[in-house]
Amino acid sequence: MQLPRVHLMIGAVCMASCSWMACAQQSTLPTVQVNASRLDMPPLDVPAALSVVKVAPAEVGNPGVNLSEVLVGVPGILARDRQNYAQDEQISIRGFGSRSTFGVRSIRLYVDGVPATLPDGQGQVSHFDFDVADRVEVLRGPYSVLYGNAAGGVVQLWSAPGTATPQTTLGVYAGSNDSFRYLADTRGTVGAMDYNVAASQFLSGGYRDHSRVNRQTAHARLGFDLGQGQTLTLVMNHLDQPVAQDPMGLTKAQLQADPRQASPAAEQFDTRKSTRQDQLGLVYERPSGDDGQWRAMVYYGQREITQYQSIPVATQANPLQPGGVVQPDTRYGGADVRWTHRGDWLGGDYEFVIGGGGDYQRQHRLGYENFVGDTLGVKGALRRDEDDNVNNVDAYAQWYWHFAPAWALMLGLRHDDVRFSEHDYYVTPSNPDDSGNVNYAATTPVAALQWRPGDKLRLYTSYGEGFETPSYNELGYRSDGEPGLAFNLRPARSRNVELGVKWQATQALAFNAALFRADTRDELAIDTSVNGRTTYRNVPKARRQGVELSMDGDIAPSWHLIAGYTHLQAQFRSSFLTCTATPCATPNVPVRAGSRMPGVPEDYGSLLLRHGGAARWSQGITLTAAAPTTANDFGTARAAGYVVADADVTYTFPLGQATSVQLSARVNNLADHQYVGSVIVNDGNGRYYEPAPGRTWMFGARLVF
Repeated sequence: MQLPRVHLMIGAVCMASCSWMACAQQSTLPTVQVNASRLDMPPLDVPAALSVVKVAPAEVGNPGVNLSEVLVGVPGILARDRQNYAQDEQISIRGFGSRSTFGVRSIRLYVDGVPATLPDGQGQVSHFDFDVADRVEVLRGPYSVLYGNAAGGVVQLWSAPGTATPQTTLGVYAGSNDSFRYLADTRGTVGAMDYNVAASQFLSGGYRDHSRVNRQTAHARLGFDLGQGQTLTLVMNHLDQPVAQDPMGLTKAQLQADPRQASPAAEQFDTRKSTRQDQLGLVYERPSGDDGQWRAMVYYGQREITQYQSIPVATQANPLQPGGVVQPDTRYGGADVRWTHRGDWLGGDYEFVIGGGGDYQRQHRLGYENFVGDTLGVKGALRRDEDDNVNNVDAYAQWYWHFAPAWALMLGLRHDDVRFSEHDYYVTPSNPDDSGNVNYAATTPVAALQWRPGDKLRLYTSYGEGFETPSYNELGYRSDGEPGLAFNLRPARSRNVELGVKWQATQALAFNAALFRADTRDELAIDTSVNGRTTYRNVPKARRQGVELSMDGDIAPSWHLIAGYTHLQAQFRSSFLTCTATPCATPNVPVRAGSRMPGVPEDYGSLLLRHGGAARWSQGITLTAAAPTTANDFGTARAAGYVVADADVTYTFPLGQATSVQLSARVNNLADHQYVGSVIVNDGNGRYYEPAPGRTWMFGARLVF
């Protein structure tokens, strides 16, 4: 059923109807300095679409497993929990990233200033730890391109520093589908060091058949005061996901028959994925004279994956086929150094940032048959053995100048040079040497002009040019079925414009709105996705344009509302030929100009209305809505729109001066509505649909002492 747009306008209506209530409100929203802009200023003064979300999963009864839990009310970004931990969350910002069938594309990810995106542009959020988190920053629009390759948007998670008084939290959650989460977090200060350390385990039988998961994480942030303004921050995180079953997508007929079933191919081949990752980062900061600062960051990580796909045995009879078991072992790291200077020029204060860095990725990729004799879903004979390496060097500069009382100017420039190289060690008489390399480079400018007609009002316009290389997951397979990497893919280049307004209506209520457009040439889009394996292509022209509205603030004593709404028109602007199956030596199926880009709804939004605040009792209701989402380039497959309501209640009672217990209960999907939570774009078998759970429960208890 077509979803009426009025339902999707809930956030905007609430923003308009509640503004008069806030005029009498005297409480104050805390001032937050943000890092996503690399400028030392509050979000109101940043000439870009920037949302800062305080992370407090305990306040709403969330278990703290998925990024989607903390992004309620943030416009532009769409985070979809796929109920499939073998494929990670599906995240897009203004349509960038919507093509991803697993992992995160087109968006730069960071944890405490340390990259969570590999140099080739592929990222994942499974190691984001919300037990230690203080806030999440979401940067959208032209400003994002200052982060380089694949920066259609930026998501940064920042851990809270250690508390002056040591504090420890122990928690347990239990809920539907045999889901459990156990957590421990301790934070405090010892001499010149502050610490925040957490560990957790998440277990679930899964909403669908064949979707069991076991995820273990640990995160530590240690801050050292070295004296004379010098600080050193150590960031360590660990992820061990020994099992994550993959139920795969469903056809429309399978969805209607039983949305909880797994694809028969998933059961047949026991599709699954195991992941282990360890990462370490160091950030050193020191003053540079009276008006400057140096910042240096280095990081190193290891990521090991074994994934069993459902590639048919007959398909692997082709000697050029790389097998149905994928096993990449990745070592990666890098460094970044930047210098910031603040001063005054022609009567206006300015802030200048210049920096550069480099990143590397060394991936040894193995491929095996997913059968031995008649036994399926086991590791068989070797079919792929290669090194897939990436080296990236970048330099950037940005200048913010408040040149008049009511005007400010921001200019930025970045250059990236990214080199991919493959060294093939699996060479046989029937499988030739596929070694090769390709180099991508781009210089991307940014400019923004801001007008300040009053102390609480900001208007700005900005322009930026983006750059995105294919990742190794996109280069990994050729659409014609031949061996080797798809070095024929070109990088996507985009031109982004934005017009925005920010209004701090009262000390306790803020409104934001933005109009945006991004025109892309050589858009990287999915060609085919068959049996868990995806190939890609370039589309000559594409456009994403729309509007964002959001509000955040107190609307009455003990009542808080956060809401966001996005209208997004994402279209292919040129016609092209595509494939409907692999292998595909010659694309021969036309897609007309003006077709909607699959994977993103035209309208989506969410809101959270909360009552309680500092009281012992706290209650909240969350509404999430999305319009229909097309699943293929032709628009012949689509998932219906939906509106889903969740509710939660928490109660906190003290056990002493510094000890308390919090109990929580949460119900998701109150109406038990059956809907599709996410889609697999252009699935060659028609298994487009990933159903979301019906009504589920989650109970939690936290002891703080």
